[in-house]
Amino acid sequence: MNKMIGVTLLTACLLGIAAPQSAEAKTAAGSYTAQVYASSLNVRDEPAKNATVVGSIKNGARVTVTDEQHGWLEVKAGSTSGWVAGYYLKKVNSNSLQSSASGTSIATRTNTASSTSANTSSRTSKATVTADSLRIRSGPGTHYKVLGSLKAKDTVTLLLHQNGWARIRTVSGETGWVAEQYIRSGSTSSSTSSTSSISTVQHKGGLRGKLIVIDPGHGGSDPGMLGTTYNTMEKDLNLHTALYVRDALVAKGARVEMTRTRDDQKPTLARRVQMSQALRADAFVSVHYNSSPKNVSGTLTFFYSEADDLKLARAIETRLGQGIGLKSNGLSFGDYHILRENRIPATLVELGFLTNPTDESIVRKASYQKKAAKAIAEGVADYFK
Repeated sequence: MNKMIGVTLLTACLLGIAAPQSAEAKTAAGSYTAQVYASSLNVRDEPAKNATVVGSIKNGARVTVTDEQHGWLEVKAGSTSGWVAGYYLKKVNSNSLQSSASGTSIATRTNTASSTSANTSSRTSKATVTADSLRIRSGPGTHYKVLGSLKAKDTVTLLLHQNGWARIRTVSGETGWVAEQYIRSGSTSSSTSSTSSISTVQHKGGLRGKLIVIDPGHGGSDPGMLGTTYNTMEKDLNLHTALYVRDALVAKGARVEMTRTRDDQKPTLARRVQMSQALRADAFVSVHYNSSPKNVSGTLTFFYSEADDLKLARAIETRLGQGIGLKSNGLSFGDYHILRENRIPATLVELGFLTNPTDESIVRKASYQKKAAKAIAEGVADYFK
């Protein structure tokens, strides 16, 4: 057999024909890095929930994704390789990769700029903390180590913005990362340096300054609906999609509070409503995925009040109906606690049926969740216009 292969390759070379690429070479061009968002993620030998478990990957680990099939991703992490449920991974952008590769590349650039400020003043801006307690982390994400905390009305210097996170310097000289939504920008100091690596973000539109509560449905011991084909847990999809919604809203200048940010959290319905009331939020959006004994497909947006609730729901449904990968089933009245008891404009969005095999395979993909999140954010922005 080896002799035959050698003859084939030699013939191909003599004829000027390129030899077939290996599977690794084929996927290398389309591969990307992603991060695990699960306490322990099982790796299987095939893209199926009943396939043999060949290993596991810890929360926060970076993996290389080489292929995708029906919501399953083929990954490689060290000596472990195989298939994992795609909705437990989030793609890492190039900036984050550069930071994680050395652990300090972004911090080094920022510190260099600040350390030379005595000779060439860098363009920096001040910001004020708006949360009662704000954690300072070692990197731009909730999985990074907590270095300290700030309290409401504390002033910080903004050094860098990255994907909804801000690198800051405290009055005592400490540096770290905080969630950008919990600080409010203030005045900007003058600059004479043209080589500063510090960037700022300008927000425009009707969402600037608005406080939106995003509610990922279910959580903790309540998984919500379980997908009938791929055994997808609704609570996980709700949280992942809600985080994308948060990012999209923050990018538009809104302030965002989440009713839960972890898989193990399970706030009561009353607590979710109380949160929006206590914060005096401007709008409340609950994110869910649907189920039905009938063979139905698509999204559905619920309202309770025919005043502000309906207007908010219609604005979001209009954007969802413009095309995110599943059809829109329009608006529906919903006598749900989080809508009925809310005193602010509130809506509940169902983003696909986990009882429908096609819907379930689509909604498991991060690309769909991002499209849905963008539509929701644009709908909220339309409502405030």
